[in-house]
Amino acid sequence: MDREDMRSGEARPVLVRVPVEPVEAAVEADAVDAATRAGDMAVRGPLFGVAAQDANDGPRWRVVVPVTHGCPQTARDGLNSLLWFRAKDEARDRAERRALLAAVNRLENEPVDELTVLGTRYRVVRAEEYAGMGPDGFEGPRPTDPEPLVPDWSPSAREAEADKGLVLDPDAPVTPTQASERLSLRGMTYAGSQYPEHVLRDSQRAPHTHPDVLLLPVMFKIVKRTGTGWESDSGLFVSTQGARRSLDFSLTYWEPRSRGLIPLDADRRVDARTLVAQGADSAAGELTAYAEAADRLREGRVNELEVLGTLYRIGRIRRLLRWGPDGPEGPRPSDVSRHEPGSIHPVLDEDGNVHFEDDEDED
Repeated sequence: MDREDMRSGEARPVLVRVPVEPVEAAVEADAVDAATRAGDMAVRGPLFGVAAQDANDGPRWRVVVPVTHGCPQTARDGLNSLLWFRAKDEARDRAERRALLAAVNRLENEPVDELTVLGTRYRVVRAEEYAGMGPDGFEGPRPTDPEPLVPDWSPSAREAEADKGLVLDPDAPVTPTQASERLSLRGMTYAGSQYPEHVLRDSQRAPHTHPDVLLLPVMFKIVKRTGTGWESDSGLFVSTQGARRSLDFSLTYWEPRSRGLIPLDADRRVDARTLVAQGADSAAGELTAYAEAADRLREGRVNELEVLGTLYRIGRIRRLLRWGPDGPEGPRPSDVSRHEPGSIHPVLDEDGNVHFEDDEDED
């Protein structure tokens, strides 16, 4: 079957397995309860990453750039870096390095969505970010979502890398609730006057060209509700604790600066907590409210806080990736990038030498 014939096809059967291990059974029961509480859905928009496929992978692809980026070009830049460092640190000879650098050169000059390098096929892939919605708004973390035994609030704490080692396998068996979600989302398309016509056309075409749906691992972010409704207030995090650390930083550092409670040019170590503890004059009112809210956040597994009329919540974010006869869906014609391709790293020659440009020209 050639590439032209693989533009559309029938959906694959979904293989279902019944959870028998106690922890997985509890997660499945939790998912059933969640579907009852948050049966509606809010779609935020596309996310992009990069997947790779080798000749012996069969229908499976491997995520090599996390599917968390807001535009296709950012994912391409991630692939650019991946191949550049592979050329620098892993190439076994000049021929291998030359092939990798040729791909880097294309990525620096063209908005490439797919290329093959040294027998590995790379593709920019597209997912949808969405969340469950109930009468109380955004779905929060579930009781069975993983939590650290001891929360780490230190500034040096680091999140695990999103999608690291993730294999995309359309034939892998899934649990009954996962199967139900996949089947119910097959026909999902954009609707409403807020979307331009060309975006709607691409969305309506997608279920025919890529009729299957795969669910990616759940992520978390801060969402907030003000008088005008819910809105996103952070990037995506692998864990609830990562999202909480982000909210802690926002409450103690960013929000006080954005509201003029702390000067923008103040030392980075100055935050609401330190000023309140020092009894500074500016510690009254709003600044105290932020410091106290941040302290409450650290008291336990807090998933929601209200501060000065704004409700902050840890939102449970889901992602779906469409799948067709030729694998995962790539960017659509209507997907927009916020910047153009360009050079990211210094020049690397075929011998593995890095060449830095002079900072300034000499007369």
